[in-house]
Amino acid sequence: SMVITYYGVSCFKVESGKLAVAFDPPSKESELKPPRFSSDVVLVSHDHPRHNGFKELSGEPFLISGPGEYEVKGLSVNGLPSFHDKEKGAKRGANTIYLVGLEELKLCHLGDLGTPELGAEILEKIGQVDVLFVPSGGQEVLDPAEAAKVVNLLEPKIVIPMHYQLPKTSLKGAKVEEFLHELGEKEIKPEEKFTFKKKELPEEGTKVVVLKPVISL
Repeated sequence: SMVITYYGVSCFKVESGKLAVAFDPPSKESELKPPRFSSDVVLVSHDHPRHNGFKELSGEPFLISGPGEYEVKGLSVNGLPSFHDKEKGAKRGANTIYLVGLEELKLCHLGDLGTPELGAEILEKIGQVDVLFVPSGGQEVLDPAEAAKVVNLLEPKIVIPMHYQLPKTSLKGAKVEEFLHELGEKEIKPEEKFTFKKKELPEEGTKVVVLKPVISL
C-alpha cells in the first residue's frame, strides 16, 4: 500500500514499501521548519525557499529539479515544463509538473502551477491520473475555481489540495474549504495520513482527500 503524509505548502512524503519520495520540501530559508524525514528521491517544482529544501532531508536523496524523463530506484518520473503565472512565466518564471509512476499508480504533482490553461500536449502527457496534488490557494498559484477546473479536466481518482492558507505563516490566500466548495463538496474531515491500495481507488468520479499538515513553526 501507499502512504501519503502532508508537510504543509506543497510538501508531501509518499511511501511505498521501503521507498520514500518527497515533493517540494521547504528549506530553512523559509519560515517553515524543514521536514527532516528520510527520502530516496526528492522532486522540486521550482527554486523557491518554500519548495527547494532538499538539503534538509536525511538519507541521500536523488534530486530531480526540472523537466525531463528519469528512471530512478524503481520510479519512473516525467517532469513537464509549465508556468508559475498566466503570462507564460514572464512574472513568476517556470514550474515543473511531475508525473511519478510507482506501484502501478500514477501520481501527478502540479507544483506551483499558475494557470489552468494546460495545452493539449501536456494534457495528453499527463493522461489518466490516480492521485493529483493541486495548488488551490490563489495569489501565486491556481485559485479555488481554477484548481477545480484543472481537477475536472484531469479527472483524477484522488485529489489532494495543497498550497492553501496556512495559519501562522506568510502563506495567505484561499482556505481549503473554498476549493472544496468549488468541487461541490461539503465538509471533509482532514486526515493525518492517507493510506490506500490501487484496488481501493474509486471506479468513477474523484475522491477528495484533505490532509492535516505535519509541521512545526
